[in-house]
Amino acid sequence: MELRQLGGSDLRVSALSLGTMTFGEQNSEADAHAQLDLAVSRGVNFIDTAEMYPVAPRAETQGSTESYIGSWLKHQRRDNLVVATKIAGPSRGFSWIRNTPRINREHLNAAIDGSLKRLQTDYVDLYQIHWPDRYVPMFGATSYDATQERDTVPITEQLQALADLVKAGKVRHIGLSNETPWGVAEFVKCAEQLGLPKIITVQNAYHLMNRSFESGLAEVCRHANVGLLAYSPLAFGHLSGKYLTDPNTKGRITLFPGFGQRYNKPNVPHAVKEYVRIAREAGLSPATMALAFARTRWFTSSVILGATSLQQLKENLDSAEVMLSAEVLDQIEAVHKRYPNPAP
Repeated sequence: MELRQLGGSDLRVSALSLGTMTFGEQNSEADAHAQLDLAVSRGVNFIDTAEMYPVAPRAETQGSTESYIGSWLKHQRRDNLVVATKIAGPSRGFSWIRNTPRINREHLNAAIDGSLKRLQTDYVDLYQIHWPDRYVPMFGATSYDATQERDTVPITEQLQALADLVKAGKVRHIGLSNETPWGVAEFVKCAEQLGLPKIITVQNAYHLMNRSFESGLAEVCRHANVGLLAYSPLAFGHLSGKYLTDPNTKGRITLFPGFGQRYNKPNVPHAVKEYVRIAREAGLSPATMALAFARTRWFTSSVILGATSLQQLKENLDSAEVMLSAEVLDQIEAVHKRYPNPAP
């Protein structure tokens, strides 16, 4: 599988990576190990997780995902793998995580120590802020509302605490997730001004129905040498076409309806129908086309795959060598113009 440089770091990661948020809820520990074995056998060297996982988030299962990875990781050659995890941000009601998490020194120290213990490793290659400490519109919200601004940990303070984790050897590189153009630019500027570690990645949703990264973040990330880790490339399964066939089919949307509200938008079914049609007329599975599209964008460092079965994961991994024709790309652009970002 193709390896790509991760931002301005020395890390080289597979163009497809394994997301793990189903481990501990939809997938057992044995399932998790089987997925990890398959992914690595197919050339994946990058594994992404978070202290919050699995989803949907619950106090009873929080941390299980990292623990399942840890019981597998201890039997692997650690330096062959790039392992990423995330610290949870505030104000999403997850009071069971350190009595409501913040991105300050106290919480960063507690979070990384908990993650390392569960992962059974001495360090993580990439440590990410799962979502900002400050208010930003996210997870389906699209408009900034200044009345929602709240007390926040200054970015310089966050960076200084992260720098100490790097200095201690617990973290090799740092990144962001669910960030805005201003946030990425501010983290980069503060790091340069203070001589602190620079972010190398931003992990944001990116798929055929949410290409908002292309408008502002693409420019910022290009000039700052920050790579995109594209999550939800199949839009919670919508872009596989399975919900067109059976709206009640088993999946995250039907199992956890409150967790996928960003896809409850009026143009989503119309856009999905068109993308599925394009794929099938081109002799591709809809999932393969969607993954190939995300993988081949110039700003994408790695596409994060998520699957609940080995068959799903195998199909997703099979997309690694697929290149879309100019005709298919033109048809995709035509649909995008008709239904621009229906699920931001």
